[in-house]
Amino acid sequence: MKKQKTAIKCVLFLGSFLLSLHNYSQDLQTFIEEAYVNSPEIKKYELRYDIATEKVNEANWIPNTEFTAGYFVSEPETRVGAQRARFSVKQMLPWFGTITARENYATSMADADYVEITIAKRKLALSVSQFYYQLYEIQAKQKVLDENIQLLQTYERLALTSVEVGKASAVDVLRLQMRQNELQQEKEVLAQQSKGIQATVNSLLNRDYDKEFMVMDTLEMPNEDLDLSFDALALNPELLKYDKLYESVSQSELLNLREAQPMIGFGLDYIPVSERTDINMIDNGKDILMPMVSVTIPIFNNRYKSITKQNDLRQQEIQTQKDERLNLLESELAKSISLRNQSRIKYNTQSKNLKQAKNAEEILIKNYETGTIDFNDVLDIQELQLKFQMNQIESVKNYYVQAAIINYLTN
Repeated sequence: MKKQKTAIKCVLFLGSFLLSLHNYSQDLQTFIEEAYVNSPEIKKYELRYDIATEKVNEANWIPNTEFTAGYFVSEPETRVGAQRARFSVKQMLPWFGTITARENYATSMADADYVEITIAKRKLALSVSQFYYQLYEIQAKQKVLDENIQLLQTYERLALTSVEVGKASAVDVLRLQMRQNELQQEKEVLAQQSKGIQATVNSLLNRDYDKEFMVMDTLEMPNEDLDLSFDALALNPELLKYDKLYESVSQSELLNLREAQPMIGFGLDYIPVSERTDINMIDNGKDILMPMVSVTIPIFNNRYKSITKQNDLRQQEIQTQKDERLNLLESELAKSISLRNQSRIKYNTQSKNLKQAKNAEEILIKNYETGTIDFNDVLDIQELQLKFQMNQIESVKNYYVQAAIINYLTN
């Protein structure tokens, strides 16, 4: 029953995390689900859990039944005849509740391994999400570069027209062309970066490294942020893992207390007896059948006392590890919230700057209509506009990356 409750909790946490990602992109969720199915790492943890589950069946055992047989080389004589051999069978049984304690301990270890599966899936989902948003950033930047190259080509045609009427220099045309070359170079560099990231994502999904990884065209900055509470960290599987480990040590101690109890044995001896030929008497040659009961008492029990002390120290260690991990998760959450908020501030600032840059561009175009235009100003405005657009894309990407980390930590 405990294991079922644990499984339900973990599924709910994971489902909440995927639901948050679903709000960002249906395609992203599809990639994450594909990673769950194909990832060798997830399969590794699932096999580890299967092994741990099978150990519950292994725990249901009792000591081997002991069979012995002996033959009297020199047959001892008794009143009813000579003893020829001895056959014995003995079975030792653990103290009451020992087998159940073993099963409970094995179950608690399996529960801890199940949480490891949940943690591995969440980390995999986070990795896929981060690479997904990086690919979105590259794709969006390439689109902006294409738009700016087309804009520069328009300016180049204006400059050529101005050169013909003597209102611009051929140098202006060359500078516009050189700027186009630079933007084309940036675009090609981004394409190579995209290939490297796609190969990494494909390895996570366990598919061909060069398979194309498509991302959505547009990511919008959300209008508002979700309310967050640091109390939600208590439900993070990375912390639940320590609770399961603590419980497994408790079960280990219960098992240790059971194993420190006596063991009871039951047996039976059978001795065949030869008939006496020199005399006829009652029970002549009657075989001997002797039931037996034995008890093993752990008089020297320092081993069990030591295990009890080790278990106590182990629980203290686990609690310390949990506290340390909680502090680290709190620090990571505070950092991610700060970076997410910074991304929104930067995005808003770049939006204002971009609007002003477009206004400046419109002024330049109007000046051209009146017959005057400074192509140095054109290049300056274009560079500023491109810078603001790139920064805006990075802000959106950073916002979603930090949101994915926050989801990992709190859902």
